[in-house]
Amino acid sequence: MKTIVFSTKPYDRLFLEAANEEFEHELYFVEPRLSIETASLAHGFEAVCIFVNDTADAPVIARLAEVGVKLIALRCAGFNNVDLQAVEKHHLCVNRIPAYSPYSVAEYSIALLMTLNRKIHRAYNRVRESNFALNGLMGFDLHGKTVGVVGTGRIGCIAAKILKSGYDCHVLANDLFENPELVELGIDYVSLDELLRASDVIMLHCPLTPETHHLIDAAAIRKMKHGTVVINTSRGGLIDSTAMIGGLKCGKVGALGIDVYEEEEALFFEDLSEQVIRDDVFARLTTFPNVLITGHQAYFTHEAMSNIAQTTLSNIFVFETQETCENAVYCDRIRIKEKKN
Repeated sequence: MKTIVFSTKPYDRLFLEAANEEFEHELYFVEPRLSIETASLAHGFEAVCIFVNDTADAPVIARLAEVGVKLIALRCAGFNNVDLQAVEKHHLCVNRIPAYSPYSVAEYSIALLMTLNRKIHRAYNRVRESNFALNGLMGFDLHGKTVGVVGTGRIGCIAAKILKSGYDCHVLANDLFENPELVELGIDYVSLDELLRASDVIMLHCPLTPETHHLIDAAAIRKMKHGTVVINTSRGGLIDSTAMIGGLKCGKVGALGIDVYEEEEALFFEDLSEQVIRDDVFARLTTFPNVLITGHQAYFTHEAMSNIAQTTLSNIFVFETQETCENAVYCDRIRIKEKKN
């Protein structure tokens, strides 16, 4: 199937081309993100393949439909950047990757937590300058601490298991649906309010929806223990960044580890080392010694990239062969049935 791949980095092309030996799609790679300015590049293609920071809002969807695109293939799990009402209106289909390597993100979340707690990033820089002093590097035993995990799908479930079985933490969980695996482990499901008040560490592993947007806002921060550690490897919009700065300044938030940021599309995945960062909120966050920010790399393992490439191209193949796709976010089944007939 003739497919244009937006937001292509060298590693994307490497893994997609390797996986494509099985499917033999006609892939065309471009570096720009999908936006209203670049949507015309999809002219003549049946499918577009996009990532987390590509824009697929109503104007972009309309333009894609106008140039003949039939499928949006997401090479990620989240689809909050896709306007599904516009997709339905213009009779497009959207497929995603429900799970690529949940271990990659769960393990990275623990790595962020431990790096922040034991000040490993600061110690590394000190030693490079021949400074071996320990002042300011004290952490705490994670053993026995209460960790609240918000969102217990595949990633959150693995993170909770690591914390419970590996560190002997008291784990609290919050989700719309209880995960039987965690209940069996003796992990308690509680209200978000109780989780915020009781946790020494809070980990966010839930999707970004209208209900979870700014889940951690000023009101939520006020309910936390003094010095709570917050870790977010899910979606940047879960945290109100301005409120978080206030929480860091007053000490309610003792440390913050984020691999995502609510305005990251203007920053992440690009080398901006020769430019001035114009986002004042992001710039302020980087000034705190107890804040650790990475650029959306939690998913970035060999296993995850292989699974992403394989599943993305398989989703395109399934659409091309007119079969029902279990990974569809939205699909105009009437149109597909008409094509079969």
